[in-house]
Amino acid sequence: MKLFPDQSVQHLQLIQNANILIVDDHEANVALLEATLRDVGNYHNLRSTTDPREVFLLYAESPPDLILLDWLMPELDGLHVLQQLHRIVPPGAYLPVLVLTADITPETKRAALEAGAKDFVTKPFDQLEVLLRIRNLLETRFLYANLEHLVLQRTKEVEDAQSEILDRLAVGGEYRDDMTGQHTKRVGRMSAQLAQKVGLSPAQADMIGRAAPLHDVGKIGISDAILLKPGRHTPEEFDEMKTHTSIGAKILSRGHSALVNLAEVIALSHHERWDGKGYPNGLAGEDIPLEARIVAVADVFDALTHERPYKTAWSVEAALEEIRSQSERQFDPGVVNALFELLGLAVSEEDFSSVG
Repeated sequence: MKLFPDQSVQHLQLIQNANILIVDDHEANVALLEATLRDVGNYHNLRSTTDPREVFLLYAESPPDLILLDWLMPELDGLHVLQQLHRIVPPGAYLPVLVLTADITPETKRAALEAGAKDFVTKPFDQLEVLLRIRNLLETRFLYANLEHLVLQRTKEVEDAQSEILDRLAVGGEYRDDMTGQHTKRVGRMSAQLAQKVGLSPAQADMIGRAAPLHDVGKIGISDAILLKPGRHTPEEFDEMKTHTSIGAKILSRGHSALVNLAEVIALSHHERWDGKGYPNGLAGEDIPLEARIVAVADVFDALTHERPYKTAWSVEAALEEIRSQSERQFDPGVVNALFELLGLAVSEEDFSSVG
C-alpha cells in the first residue's frame, strides 16, 4: 500500500528526494529513523550525525530541506542548535525543524517553538505519525520555495519592465540630437566602469550604469531651434539649454524606486562643476553627488569623441587632453584619474601640475 496514494509521481519524487538531516546523540535512534525514512517513507537523501556540533558544518556543505532534531543531547542540546541555526540560515528562508523528544512538558514545547521548531514528535514515536509530519513539513517547505521563486520571478519581470521603460525614455530624450540613440547607452556603460574604478561596489556601479542613460532626458523640453543649432548659443539660448537639467529632474521626481531616484539626482547635477561654476545649483567639490560627477566625465568624453549635428568628432587623444585640462575645474580629479586608468593610461601628479 502506498503511503500517499493521492499524490502525483512527480510531486512524490520531489518530496522523497528532499535532503533530510537527522541529529540525535544515540546511534540506535538514528538507525531507527534512517530505516523508517528509507524503507517505509522511501526517502533517498539522508544524512545523520550523533554530534550536534557538526550540524553547522553539515548545513554549510549542503543546506537541508528538513532537520529531525533530538532535544536532550550532551555538548549542545536542541535549544542551542536551533539558536545557532537562526544565525546561519539566510533571512526569510524556511527551514522546518521537527523536534523528537521524550520531554513533553509545556515548557519544553514552548521553548522549542520560540526557538524556531515547526513541529514535535514524542519518543517513542509511531512510524506513520513521523512520516506524516515529515511529509507535511516538506509540503510547506516546497510550497514556500515555489512561492519564493514566483515572487522573485515577478519581481524580476517588474524590474525588467521598469528598466525597459526607462531605457526607452532615455532614448526618447537623446533622439533629439543623436539619431542613433547610442550616446545614452555608451554613457551608461562607461559610467558603470568608472564607478567601479573609483571604488564603488558592483551593485552600485550597475545601478549607476542603469540610471546614467537618463542624464539628458530633460532635452525633451528644449526647442529644436536651440538644441540642434549648429555653432555657439547666445547667452539667452544657453540659459534655456541649461534648463534641461531641471526639466529632467522634474520628469523623474517623486519616484518610488532607488533607480528612478538616482536618475533624478544625475539628471539634475551632471552639469555641476568641481570649481562651483556649474549649473543649476552651483555645487562644488564633494557637495556634488558622486554619481553625477562620474556621469559628467563619461558624458563629456563620449560627446567629444562622437559626431553631433553641431560638431565633428574629436580624436580620443584630444578628448582626453581636454578632460585632463579640466580636472579640478570642471571635473572631479579622482574620476578623471579613473578614466585614464580605464583606458589603460597612467596619470601622474605632473599631468595636473598646471591645472588649478
